Amino acid sequence: MPNFEAQHDVTRVLQSQSPEGGVSEELLPLVYKELRVLAASRMAREMGGQTLQPTALVHEAWLRLQSNSAPVWHNRAHFFGAASEAMRRILIERARRKLRLKRGNRAEHVSIDNVDVAQTLPDDRILLIDEALTRLGAADPELAQIVTLKFFGGLTNVEVAEALGVTERTIYNKWTFAKAWLLKSINEEWNGEA
Repeated sequence: MPNFEAQHDVTRVLQSQSPEGGVSEELLPLVYKELRVLAASRMAREMGGQTLQPTALVHEAWLRLQSNSAPVWHNRAHFFGAASEAMRRILIERARRKLRLKRGNRAEHVSIDNVDVAQTLPDDRILLIDEALTRLGAADPELAQIVTLKFFGGLTNVEVAEALGVTERTIYNKWTFAKAWLLKSINEEWNGEA
């Protein structure tokens, strides 16, 4: 977990952004270590032959964050939410690319209860979870943000609570509900009910 001084520095830099956007050159050194930890936790158990490394994931996510027209982040939680979402999109795009190369590959049924935050998932499972997460985002954006921070960002309940400014218990309850919602959604889609 980041220390208070580092959090304060990130907040200070984010608050000093110009209204036109653009990120201060001070920001990357302040957040790089945390972004690297997020990426490493997500990539820790990737299958052998994985070509994407945590450092590359961080750099690609940073480039995407920079390429957004005039990105302005309101606070630390907003920035790390955007970074987690960028990492999620990168992993999803890579999974889709890999699956396009395989012919006749069909998505596999997966229970969200058996999914570990840092667990490696075959590409089709990542896509199945992403589709369910997209539906969750349409129904409840806050729950989708929590899932993104935990599942794709690799944050703990304590870290998510800190980033969102709520209690750990709130995150625990919302995470429990989100997992149940996602499981139901995945099962409905798998059984052709969605």
